[in-house]
Amino acid sequence: MTFFICLFILLMQFLWKYIDELVGKGLGWVIISKLMLYASATLVPLALPLALLLSSIMTFGNLAEQYELVALKSAGLSLQKIMRPLIVAALLISIAAFYFSNNVMPIANFKMYSLIYDVRQKKPALSISEGVFYQGIDGYVIRVGKKDNDGRTLHDVMIYDHTDGVGNNKMIMAEKGKMVMSDDERSLILTLYKGNSYEEQFNSRQNNKKPLMRTEFDEQIIRFDLSAFKMHRTDENLFRDNYHMLNLSQLHSAIDSLSRHIASRQKDFTRFVDPIMVANRKTAAKKTEFTHLDYIQNFDLNKRSAIISSALASARNYKSFATDAAAGLDHNRKLLYRHEIEWNRKFSLSFACLILFFIGAPLGAIIRKGGLGLPVVVSIFFFLTYHIITISCEKMVREGVLPASQGMWISSAILFPLGVFLTYKATTDSALFSSESYLRIFQKIFNRKK
Repeated sequence: MTFFICLFILLMQFLWKYIDELVGKGLGWVIISKLMLYASATLVPLALPLALLLSSIMTFGNLAEQYELVALKSAGLSLQKIMRPLIVAALLISIAAFYFSNNVMPIANFKMYSLIYDVRQKKPALSISEGVFYQGIDGYVIRVGKKDNDGRTLHDVMIYDHTDGVGNNKMIMAEKGKMVMSDDERSLILTLYKGNSYEEQFNSRQNNKKPLMRTEFDEQIIRFDLSAFKMHRTDENLFRDNYHMLNLSQLHSAIDSLSRHIASRQKDFTRFVDPIMVANRKTAAKKTEFTHLDYIQNFDLNKRSAIISSALASARNYKSFATDAAAGLDHNRKLLYRHEIEWNRKFSLSFACLILFFIGAPLGAIIRKGGLGLPVVVSIFFFLTYHIITISCEKMVREGVLPASQGMWISSAILFPLGVFLTYKATTDSALFSSESYLRIFQKIFNRKK
């Protein structure tokens, strides 16, 4: 139950993130359902640790609130023995989460991002409003003065035809019109009544003279091509090399290739720079042979400008090469960091399930509250702490401040001692959240001072 609640909340957050890309494009339920299904699959590794934390707090909170933990302990069972079957269950869930992250989530990411890309490229659905110049149809600008309630009958219609690509040389005005979709929904058929069409004819031989042709009609039919409004699926193979779509073996291969490429680029840059440094040292050594300390003063005036121009051109070329090489290396390093982040994430998220279970189970036994009240507040606090630390460290890894082997595990390293501490406190029946125990401590301190 907690898993589906967490998944639903995260899915709503995803939906609000991409709401601007989905609204007003006339997407069918099939496309939206696929997008939600793929998004749900990508959110499972994030929802599972939160669900395990919340469910463990609720379970042990209910046991403690109903005094069932007291009954079990009075029968000689320790908290570790009570937790043992749930530890096995949490371990199996962590293994399943790792398998899901390594095998299912790359496919879900692959399908989701390719579908989001196609949705972004799709044009908004056809929507002609009153008094607005509509430019959604390629080559035409349509303005409608008034629309009837049936949505088909139009009044005071004005159409600019730009299909020739020479500007506003064609315009159609009509008192009334009616628009319907074709049977195959590939074109819009607009029937105009009682109007005029104006066309400014362009003659290449007589540039200064542009005769205007006006045609009066009682009825005219215009067919607009709507093929651009259909969503065209992009070749999915274009997205296969993205680091989100790779499993462990593929990520390892990509990391090895990127590391070799970066080392090769660094060697190429060193080979380019070393001859320049050698030439500079030779030039510095030759300066002692000249009479003037200022190197350029040893040449004639006619040669100085040529030497300076050659030196400036060489400096610009070296600077351009160095800038491009540095930008390429920086891009490849950041790409390498992202691949390393994804490689470590597949392990760290699964390990987080175990850590959050060892925080939630003893915490529920200590606070002795079940249901969806206090356990939800406590679990959200701990999960946000874990999530904020993870996001902050991941950002530092992307910038190259921390290696991925450290940055992606800092949140787990911080919360692991907390889980051990809470388990110890729950085993010793410590009143960690009891206000009376803290009042007694303050009373002892004040009594000693007195």
